Amino acid sequence: MAETVSSVSSPSGVITDWNPEDPKAWSSRQAWLTLWVTTFSLILGFMVWYMVSVIAPMLQNGGIVDKSHAFWLTAMPGLAGGTLRLVWMFFPPILGTKKMVAWSTVALILPMAGWLWLLMGIKDGWAPSFGLMIFLALLTGIGGGIFSGYMPSTSYFFPKAKQGVALGLQAGIGNFGVACVQLLTPILVTVAIFGASRSLGQGKKADGSPKPLVYLQTAPAFIIVLLVIAAVLAFVLLKSVPIKANFRQQIDIFGNKHTWLMTLIYLLTFGCFSGLAGVFGLMLNNMVLHVPTLTATGPLAATTIAFLGALTGSASRVIFGPLCDKFGGAIWTLVSALGIAVSAVIVIIALSQTKTIDPLPKTGAMCTVSLPMFLTGMLLLFFFAGVGNAATFKQMPMIFPPRQAGGVIGWTAAIAAFGPFIFSVAINALTGAGTGAAKTVVGGANFGTHCVPVFVAVLILALICAVIDFWFYARPGAEAKS
Repeated sequence: MAETVSSVSSPSGVITDWNPEDPKAWSSRQAWLTLWVTTFSLILGFMVWYMVSVIAPMLQNGGIVDKSHAFWLTAMPGLAGGTLRLVWMFFPPILGTKKMVAWSTVALILPMAGWLWLLMGIKDGWAPSFGLMIFLALLTGIGGGIFSGYMPSTSYFFPKAKQGVALGLQAGIGNFGVACVQLLTPILVTVAIFGASRSLGQGKKADGSPKPLVYLQTAPAFIIVLLVIAAVLAFVLLKSVPIKANFRQQIDIFGNKHTWLMTLIYLLTFGCFSGLAGVFGLMLNNMVLHVPTLTATGPLAATTIAFLGALTGSASRVIFGPLCDKFGGAIWTLVSALGIAVSAVIVIIALSQTKTIDPLPKTGAMCTVSLPMFLTGMLLLFFFAGVGNAATFKQMPMIFPPRQAGGVIGWTAAIAAFGPFIFSVAINALTGAGTGAAKTVVGGANFGTHCVPVFVAVLILALICAVIDFWFYARPGAEAKS
């Protein structure tokens, strides 16, 4: 395999001769270097995007926000992320990989610096305004927006035969950023840095023992350090390839019906992954009194196991990338849609069997779900969503030519990124605001059963997408076999 093209670049870092389908004009070394540096930045982007999903339950349980406000906080990153993906999808052929990734990584520092400042300021007698928290939650949407630039950009560096593996690795490993922030944040917030902000663990538990101290500002501070490292790597190691297109040239994808069909399918797969990852912790926090913890001193049980969903979906996306290269993406998309449908049925059954309990007079009545059945259904749903995410990213480069494929990947990813907003707003509206102490501490006695319509909608969408995928892409003689 020729490795000469990596040295044929202009002073601006643009490789002048690049064709992944021609071994003499392709450098596997530069391609894989680009993938790994970009993926590191993408992991941090997902950590920024989902940090609020971990902080919100802590703020709710600490009495800083109520249930309704907590769900609005988790909704805002999805709203901003989806909107910003509509912007970032146009950047790859305009800015080039080097400038786009490097400056995007720098931009991610802004929301983390804002949250660091805000969380350091929480003290006795003062809590930040909800409007300010909403604004900073919106800024974290930058972490979701970059995906629609990074993925198309990476597709430029690999031949079609390797794009399933490459994009599956990048997207799957990037998705691990969700699991990382949901796993690490409950650990990081036990470490005091920059002085002690108001500890949400002040006071005593029901048994009289002191609550563990919680220092929320440590999480954004940790991410900022990693972002600085990623930005330096991007500026030093990345190059761009000569694929150019202006805005008008890129919108031709909307005249192709397959753009809209793949958008619906990816809304099912990544929309479910992103949306459920954003609300999983809050759902547990509002309907499970005692959730198993990873450590005996974990500050908040619900947030310590919420990472399992994102971890499962991210892992299946990575694992199924090579299988999609081998067998094609369409068949695995079909498996994914049917799997999501079955998983949604399990979740619906679990939520329908929730019971009302009145654990403590001060917290009011809440519902408790059958945790084993609920977790089984949710983790299976995350697993099959991950399979579908890998499969659709194999299909799109096969259905569309290279420049259009990049645009379609960016567009579909943008629409699916509204998942956290859709799920958060829907669940918040269906479950109501709660009353009295229950408004602040728990989700109310009927929280679980009121969530059922959300998963009924998931079930219906999964069945529709299964039919579309089979007819247009998977069956023998399909119009766009992929």
